[in-house]
Amino acid sequence: MRAVLETLLDYAIDQELITSYDRIYARNRVLSLLKEESWEPTNDRISYHYVSDLLSPLCDYAVKKGIIEDTLRNRDAFDSEIMNCFVKRPSDLIETFYDKCKQDPQKATSYFYHMSVADNYIRKDRIDKNISYKAKTEYGTMDITINLSKPEKDPRDIAKAKSVVSTSYPQCVLCKECEGYHGNANCDGRSNHRVIPVTLDNDTWYLQYSPYVYYNEHCIVLSKSHTPMKTCRETFIRLFDFVKQFPHYFIGSNADLPIVGGSILSHDHFQGGNYNFAMADAKTYQTFDFENGVKASRLYWPLSVLRLSSSSTDELIDLAAHILQVWRDYSDPSIGVLAHTQNQPHNTITSIARCRNGQYELDLVFRNNRTDEEHPLGIFHPHEEVHHIKKENIGLIEVMGLAVLPARLKQEMNDMRDYLLYDKYTESIESHKKWLDTIQSKYDWKEDTVMINLQQEIATVFVEGLRHCGIFSLDEIGNEAFLKLIETVKGTFK
Repeated sequence: MRAVLETLLDYAIDQELITSYDRIYARNRVLSLLKEESWEPTNDRISYHYVSDLLSPLCDYAVKKGIIEDTLRNRDAFDSEIMNCFVKRPSDLIETFYDKCKQDPQKATSYFYHMSVADNYIRKDRIDKNISYKAKTEYGTMDITINLSKPEKDPRDIAKAKSVVSTSYPQCVLCKECEGYHGNANCDGRSNHRVIPVTLDNDTWYLQYSPYVYYNEHCIVLSKSHTPMKTCRETFIRLFDFVKQFPHYFIGSNADLPIVGGSILSHDHFQGGNYNFAMADAKTYQTFDFENGVKASRLYWPLSVLRLSSSSTDELIDLAAHILQVWRDYSDPSIGVLAHTQNQPHNTITSIARCRNGQYELDLVFRNNRTDEEHPLGIFHPHEEVHHIKKENIGLIEVMGLAVLPARLKQEMNDMRDYLLYDKYTESIESHKKWLDTIQSKYDWKEDTVMINLQQEIATVFVEGLRHCGIFSLDEIGNEAFLKLIETVKGTFK
């Protein structure tokens, strides 16, 4: 245990979490957590790849001493407490961040991201388990990720949660009160978690990084208040306020309605990062002119996207707010769009802002969450024929061209491989069998290329699921309907 702890202290110094002056203090804080009152120095060190390789034996030691129960939740909470011994207090971190921001905003975010990885808030060992690849499609190169980084819940933790008195603190996993929180039965331990205040539309929001990063510097910007997602004019103002401060980042907002929104609708937030998605480079399909000088182009993309661009964010915001207002109450039964049924709203927008080549851009993705008997999960939601690959909601990340696919596919792809090569059937591929039979004739399936071809076909299914979410199809019917919407917008825009 002594060699492990001394190696961890070396790591913290190397990663600039602490300096050599902090070594004794940090060691003593960890010893306190381990309930050790004495220490014998050692020059021994151990090899490691991830910091988790050092934290795991310390958790083992805590389990052996009866300090924690040996469950994943308890171990995660405890190793977060250990890493918190090396993390700056929020005020010190914020001061450092904004000192760097004065020099270069990119230096500030790079620093904060590095700290979030180094202190193991972003658990790199788990992220690296994800299966990720790129696939060329007619719309551009999509990113495909099979998500293996979110561990399954321990049955003992689930059982314990039932017996624990319910608490409303923090109200959700996005609340700022999660900063430094040890955790409870319903909230993971986040002792090593830090957030940076940012001002958006004259109000305080908070910047943090996603613990399950799906792309480079995947950040979350959250409201200081636990208020529901709401897409409105202020949304666009906040997006551009953020982009002006951090022009190397894009930022987007999920839609604010179920089915077409993200997984958390109870807390207003955005997602952004330093990454270029396929949708950002999508081809222009149609162009439109508006009187205020904003350029508008419909993208060649499986979902229905209108890109607005201008050197003036005020002009963009005025037009975007008007488009949103029109769309909220817009109906076109010829393409299945009804704005309301039984007083329930159905129309909303997913929005993405960026600054590129001196121009501000705002992508407006038209969404509708209506359901019917044929499509009980959503008319403009992945249909049943693609559920064997993607059944979950199409949120902001998927909208832009990054598929987040379920962990079950890792094993199922191996079983699909055996079926395609050797006609070996297992129950795990039952949901895929009809699809597999249709693609079997497309290739000469060989051992050295089977997985490459299978990955491409999975990407094709993902794209088809995105098409299902597109309200205005890229054909004569969809073009006519889209033009009718644009004319409605133009006719009422002042």
